[in-house]
Amino acid sequence: VQLQASGGGSVLAGGSRRLSCSASGRFFINYTVAWFRQAPGKEREFVSAVKYGVGTIYYADFVKGRFTISRDNDKKTVDLQMNSLQPEDTATYYCAAASFLHGNYYNTERYYNFWGQGTLVTVSS
Repeated sequence: VQLQASGGGSVLAGGSRRLSCSASGRFFINYTVAWFRQAPGKEREFVSAVKYGVGTIYYADFVKGRFTISRDNDKKTVDLQMNSLQPEDTATYYCAAASFLHGNYYNTERYYNFWGQGTLVTVSS
């Protein structure tokens, strides 16, 4: 599967941004799709994921209540709606996918073998 992330840009603190991850290839429903982010000078970290099949959703603690992940298997897209953005949310956001990824590993990047190119979100105060 090939992934393409879009929707990044600049936003003021308190604002919103919607990212989209578009996939090509077959059997998209069989993939767990996640969003990770990497801030300047920091390691990449897990943000949110939606599991294959039943679509169980996971969030990192720091985005709960602010970010919402959604999945459309017909369109082969996974969106990340980000609200109440803060300067510390500034990062390059990556979508990633892994087929039949076990629920225990949803937040571990080494288990994801397909990655999009990243889209930069800049939040200014």
